[in-house]
Amino acid sequence: MRRLQNLLFTFCIALRCVTSAVGVIHMTGYVGSAVKVSCSYDEGYESYEKYLCKNDCGSDDVLITTSKSWKMKYMIHDDKKDRIFTTTISDLHSEDAGKYWCGVTRTGSDIYTEVKLKVVKDHCCDTVTKILNYQGYSVSISCPSEPQYQNSLKYICRGNRPSTCLQQALITSYNKENGRFRLDDNKMLKKFTVNITSLSQEDSGYYLCGVQRNFDLDVFSAVELKVEEFCCVKSTKINGTVGHPLTLQCPYPPQYRDNRKFLCKGDQHNSCTEMLMNQSRFTLQNASSNTFVVIISKLEVADAGTYWCGSDSQWRVGNYTKIQLSVFPQSTLGKKNPALYVIPPVLLLICILVLVYKYRRSRIEEAVLSLRRNASRKKSSKEVICAAQSEIYKNQGVVTSNDQSTSNVYEEVDVEVHYENFTASE
Repeated sequence: MRRLQNLLFTFCIALRCVTSAVGVIHMTGYVGSAVKVSCSYDEGYESYEKYLCKNDCGSDDVLITTSKSWKMKYMIHDDKKDRIFTTTISDLHSEDAGKYWCGVTRTGSDIYTEVKLKVVKDHCCDTVTKILNYQGYSVSISCPSEPQYQNSLKYICRGNRPSTCLQQALITSYNKENGRFRLDDNKMLKKFTVNITSLSQEDSGYYLCGVQRNFDLDVFSAVELKVEEFCCVKSTKINGTVGHPLTLQCPYPPQYRDNRKFLCKGDQHNSCTEMLMNQSRFTLQNASSNTFVVIISKLEVADAGTYWCGSDSQWRVGNYTKIQLSVFPQSTLGKKNPALYVIPPVLLLICILVLVYKYRRSRIEEAVLSLRRNASRKKSSKEVICAAQSEIYKNQGVVTSNDQSTSNVYEEVDVEVHYENFTASE
């Protein structure tokens, strides 16, 4: 191989190019990703064949040429306008590591540039910084940055793949604000900070802080962020009655005894409304060294809702209480309600008819019973008289016609009982 002449070699990996004027370029690629090898050439070589070969660049070591632009995992493209040809090696594996040559065919000896490729796993990092925070809060992620890279591009991405981190960056030092994300580059402290506001549980996961380097792989540091549901000392439910007073108890750690106590209302603690300063019906009283109470005079229906109380203005987890208050109207128990004593007219009429029916039936039954008793007595008297007459007839053997009139006096009385029939409507 003849000495390198008039050839500028540019090696691109993960869509980021590194340029060197030296004869050998040392680069690193990630397993599973792709690398791009871009080589420039001088004017006059536009129509010449270009290629990429490996090892000693023998005839069997040629991987691809511009005369056949695609071959298995290799693809080559010649930009004749800019005089740059680029070879892409996709789906890198560990066996792809080694020595490569970027060549331009010409009469006599070709023009070459040596490239040494190192293939590593697409993973970072051995050390992971773990951060715990809570939904609704903000978090600051501190990323290290060495002094020699103070002017380099800084960025952060989600996941754990360095090869795609820059392309999927959430924010960079060139664009310092993006929605809930903000990047501050503090060159004096050798670090840059990424702030994330309004955290949710979906923000949990791995993050990579990246610092771009010109002649090698970017420098990364890994962070694992865990966002948990907002919690407190305890959550209580209290019921109150409209017009009555109510007492809320708020425990707090003794070390915050001298802090300002607070009670606020709202579904979320970070957007609740202060009640002790804005409502005259709310009065604070210190009950002990680790508890204070709030008395609400004359509850109103609008007082129902979620309350937060404590003595730690920083809202540290475990230093406040969540209270769910329900307010009910005054009870009607023990009070006479005139509506309860109103009897429907139809029901009243039915009651009257039933009473009348029972009364008349009882009178009729009494009359029937009386008639039956009278009839029984008359029958007994007749039997006695008839027996006496028979005895007289036997003794005297005389029967006069006057006896017939006597017996007629004691003629049997037939009693007929008539019941009055009542219809269902009566």
